[in-house]
Formats: sequence, structure tokens, C-alpha cells
Amino acid sequence: MTPHRSRLDRRSGFSLIELMIVVAIIGILSSIAIPRFKAYQFKSKTAEVKSNLGAIRVSEEAYYAEFSAYHSAVPEPAAIPGPIAVPFDGETSDFASIGFEAEGRVFFSYAVAVGGAGSGYTIDAAADLDGDGLVQTWGYTKSTADGSLVTGQIGCAPVNLSPQQVGPCVPGAGQTLF
Repeated sequence: MTPHRSRLDRRSGFSLIELMIVVAIIGILSSIAIPRFKAYQFKSKTAEVKSNLGAIRVSEEAYYAEFSAYHSAVPEPAAIPGPIAVPFDGETSDFASIGFEAEGRVFFSYAVAVGGAGSGYTIDAAADLDGDGLVQTWGYTKSTADGSLVTGQIGCAPVNLSPQQVGPCVPGAGQTLF
């Protein structure tokens, strides 16, 4: 008679094949999840520029209502940020004159270029969100009294923007209507 092994005598655990299957599944899931996570992160950083460009536009219009001219602002922060947010100095920058202050740190550098006699402007913003050296620019433009467009200070060509819409300075991307 052969001795019967009880359940307690048997070794239990995972085989090497089972562990390799689990590792393969985790690898496949992470290869799908990580790029999607980066895309969502990129989108959330881009939401900042849309919100701030709209807020600067409102501030410029309020300034115009009081002084009958728009106010220019040099880029703040002065250097185009990379993938890490930097402080926005709204207290001592030109943006203080129009009453705009970014909340917290920013991923974009913002500027306002004003046309002749202060009658039109272009707000532009630029950032290198993923640190790859390719700068993305966004803007908003309002034509001058004679219908001409003002070139942005950071590099946004207003001809690429739809009038009075926040959007990327590259044709063919999404826009936000005001």
C-alpha cells in the first residue's frame, strides 16, 4: 500500500509559469495605462492656459472700460516654463496693472501685446509641457480699430487664431469660444 500524503504535506504556492503570466498581464496593462495617464496629465496642464487666457481677456476688457485703452504686459514668467510649474509674479509684473493674478504656480508664460493707440491686443502663452524642446503656444486676439491684428510677444501669430476665441496658435487644433 502506498502511503497517502495529506494536504498538509503538499507544498502550495504559485508555479513559475503562473507568476510569468501575472507579470505579462501587468506589463500589458501598464503599457496601455501609462501613455493614457500622460495624455490626461498633458490635457489638465493645458486647461490652465485656457482658463488664464480667458481671465486675462476679462481683465483687459475691464481695464479698457476704465482707461479707454488696453494695457500691454511683458512675458511673466520671463522664461518659458518646462514640465514643472513655476511661480507667477503678479504683484510686480505688468499684469498687476490690469488686475490679473494667476492662482498658484503656472506651466505657461503669459504676455499681452497691444496695437497702436491701445485699440487691439493679442494675449499669448507658451510652455514646453513635456520637456521635449517643442514649445506649444496659445493665444487670444482682438483686432485693432482699423481691423489689423497685433503679433503676440511670445510667438503667437494672430493670423492662426480665430478672432475672439482662445485657441492654439497652430491651425487645426481645438478652440474655446467666448
